[in-house]
Amino acid sequence: MRWHRAGFRAYWRWKSRDRVGRPKISAELRQIIRQMSRENGLWGAPRIHGELLKLGFEVAESTVSKYMIPDRGPPSQSWRTFLRNHADAIAAIDLCVVHTVRFERLFALIIMGHGRRQLLWFAVTRQPTAEWLAQQIIEAFPWDTAPAFLVRDNDGCYGQVFLDRLRSMGIRDRPTAPRSPWQNPYVERLIGTLRRECLDHVLIFGEWHLRQILTSYFRYYNETRTHLGLDKDTPLPRPAQRSGTILSTPILSGLHYRYARI
Repeated sequence: MRWHRAGFRAYWRWKSRDRVGRPKISAELRQIIRQMSRENGLWGAPRIHGELLKLGFEVAESTVSKYMIPDRGPPSQSWRTFLRNHADAIAAIDLCVVHTVRFERLFALIIMGHGRRQLLWFAVTRQPTAEWLAQQIIEAFPWDTAPAFLVRDNDGCYGQVFLDRLRSMGIRDRPTAPRSPWQNPYVERLIGTLRRECLDHVLIFGEWHLRQILTSYFRYYNETRTHLGLDKDTPLPRPAQRSGTILSTPILSGLHYRYARI
């Protein structure tokens, strides 16, 4: 087995050797590109590329862009900065797929607030549509509780009816880039936590059962479970108890416990 593993590594090392791609450019040419970029702050890659062609260098414009000195002007607000600066005004939405004991597929809609990592709303359906999602937004944010921004992915179920509802409620839609779950980190983390701490240990019998499980777990998540991002506090602030007898209460038939003093 040891010989076979060594041979396998050697085979793929040989198979993955660098045989294709553009040849590397010389150090002299890289230095010239940097010099032109440094001395001509208003020149872009096409302008520098043109000058290099006139100097007899055969190089691609994309290569020129690669070796140019980055613009040192003030950077625009990054996505991470946006999430950090507007946390209290941001809500995030996502769908979690859950399979029942009969292998039926259910969808759990989750809406959470970024400020306190609090679960704001959840709902369960067999088929999420734009109309159903629009109705859930109304129920999640009645009256004047709507957030300023809503972060979501590019799922096709967020149709025009859903977008029109957001606009009518004064919510600014903020879809993430394709295949970039890191741009919706808090709700993605919540879904992962939900699976690891609850759904991976429970058989779901149907919609009614999933609603019961989620109701129990999310009450525990908001009121009892401490979070590192909140300095070991809970989304709904939980005061410290320093006197009394400690009582443990089982949650989800003993999957988790709540500890409090009485």
